[in-house]
Amino acid sequence: MKSYRQELWFETKEKREYINITPKVRAAVQQSGVKEGLVLVNAMHITSSVYINDDEPGLIKDFDEFLEKMAPYDKSRYRHNRTGEDNGDAHLKRQVFGREVIVAITQGELDFGPWEQIFYAEFDGRRRKRVLIKILGE
Repeated sequence: MKSYRQELWFETKEKREYINITPKVRAAVQQSGVKEGLVLVNAMHITSSVYINDDEPGLIKDFDEFLEKMAPYDKSRYRHNRTGEDNGDAHLKRQVFGREVIVAITQGELDFGPWEQIFYAEFDGRRRKRVLIKILGE
């Protein structure tokens, strides 16, 4: 079995951003040489997520508005912020969107359903964070 590891690094300009990383994951699969297997893609920070959905701008705006209604950015609202942080909302947003995705690799390609794309979601940006890509297979 082959194993391949790669890191992606991000430093967003905005506090919240949604970045389609499908091309980078696809390139990692090609570099790995794995034809049949699995790719794990996960955010390595507790205020960001990796998720799969449609790359449609209206939907991405809907996600952002939904998350902001569920866990609005408000420095005085969260107990976590009493530690000197101001990102209590980002931790909650991450719990909703999750940490990682796993995608099958079939004949050397990401085995997606219609419209599926992989995204990095940043909820507490403006600093360096990373995403792990781990590929296993033959």
